Amino acid sequence: MNLPDREPLKRILVTGGAGFLGSHLCERLVEAGHDVICLDNFFTSQKSNVTHLLNHQNFELIRHDVTHPLWLEVDEIYNLACPASPIHYQFNPIKTMKVSVLGAINVLGMAKRCKAKVFQASTSEVYGDPDIHPQPETYRGNVNPIGPRACYDEGKRAAETLFFDYHRSNGVNIRVVRIFNTYGPRMHPYDGRVVSNFIIQALRGEDITIYGNGSQTRSFCYVDDLINGFLAMMDAPDDCIGPVNIGNPYEFTIRELAELTIELTNSKSQITFLPLPADDPTQRQPDITLAREKLGWQPAIQLREGLAKTIEYFAGVDLAAFRRPTSNSHGG
Repeated sequence: MNLPDREPLKRILVTGGAGFLGSHLCERLVEAGHDVICLDNFFTSQKSNVTHLLNHQNFELIRHDVTHPLWLEVDEIYNLACPASPIHYQFNPIKTMKVSVLGAINVLGMAKRCKAKVFQASTSEVYGDPDIHPQPETYRGNVNPIGPRACYDEGKRAAETLFFDYHRSNGVNIRVVRIFNTYGPRMHPYDGRVVSNFIIQALRGEDITIYGNGSQTRSFCYVDDLINGFLAMMDAPDDCIGPVNIGNPYEFTIRELAELTIELTNSKSQITFLPLPADDPTQRQPDITLAREKLGWQPAIQLREGLAKTIEYFAGVDLAAFRRPTSNSHGG
């Protein structure tokens, strides 16, 4: 009897696998039956994000800092390791640059040795405060290389450079995606990003703080949609290496997000306004034409639905279990 063809199971490394995005990715890969190695140093992540996976025989958790070499035999690598919110990546900006650059070098070296396919989670921050709207992958950005956000923006840009140079020089099979604003369960409540800030403030009945006048825009992608984009990119033909924008193209003002959060939480919170931080982009919206054409991907979950799920998660979270940076660290 001929058995039906099945996708071969793989040994897959996920760096930053206990973080917000990484834990959702690990969950999906474990459910698919792959042998998953989750690597994390737990700077901004939580073990609780992946404890439900520990009883699976095809899941392994390793505490390790991706800035140090690692020696594993794998078929695929998803490189998600890096603080991703300003409050976290500015806590130790030198370390943030090291994670992006040395982390990329280490996973690319492993991919070269193992002949593994390697995925880089880049960011829409490479576009800076854009002059083009929405932002296509061909846009080269408007980034301040010496500003307070540069440790993240330029670190991710340098990582993209390394990925493409390893591909051109060594034939490494790469995939690069640029992630736009993402939200959902397992976000860090103190990451300083707008969705988590607004939800926590609304649930506590505190004033919702908007930086600037609230007219700046973002495009919010629910985490399940984003992970679908990751998997589609990794499964794409080998000539589809990226970069590819993965995000929700529907644009909302920050004020609209605040008002929807108040509505969905039935909160008595009022909206207050504070000065806009330095180099904070006024517009951010992905052009996902390439993702639609090359990956057959587009988001399916609307903001109201995804925000309701995220609020439900935060309503059940023990906030005392999360630590938050309180001062700058000057180490490297």
